[in-house]
Amino acid sequence: MFKALVAVIAILGVVALGFFGPRWLMLDNDRQDDQSVDVCDVLSDTCRWTQQGNHWDAHLEKNGVQAEGVEYRLTVKTNMNLPRLLVVLRGESMYLGEYPVPMSRAGVAPDGSGQLWEARFTAPFCTTEPEMIWRIDLQTGADTEADMPVKLTFKAQGRV
Repeated sequence: MFKALVAVIAILGVVALGFFGPRWLMLDNDRQDDQSVDVCDVLSDTCRWTQQGNHWDAHLEKNGVQAEGVEYRLTVKTNMNLPRLLVVLRGESMYLGEYPVPMSRAGVAPDGSGQLWEARFTAPFCTTEPEMIWRIDLQTGADTEADMPVKLTFKAQGRV
């Protein structure tokens, strides 16, 4: 009798863990991310922050519709002297992989306050969900990511 009770409790525990486990893990990750950084919707606003004494501005705008979906243009301005800058797209609402997008130096800011960088890309989309929230991470070195005090996000739509 005791063995049967233990077996039933163990089976219920495994089922509960399988059902609730992923949700608990996702909630913990979201809470950690939200506590450590501010979230900024780079598509609806120009996101500004200071990091290690350097000033950053980032803005994203829709640049038209292509066969693959909506094309976006990301503009980043910084007073930091960078040899290169890379954007890494990561799915925030659903993991669809990581997509590196190289940025091109677009010159000096009109007010002379820093370098302008630009990238054009089409965000991958999920075939089952019409909208997807993406995170934009900036990478300044070969394999080091900036420890950004702000999380840049945007909501992308699939084929329009």
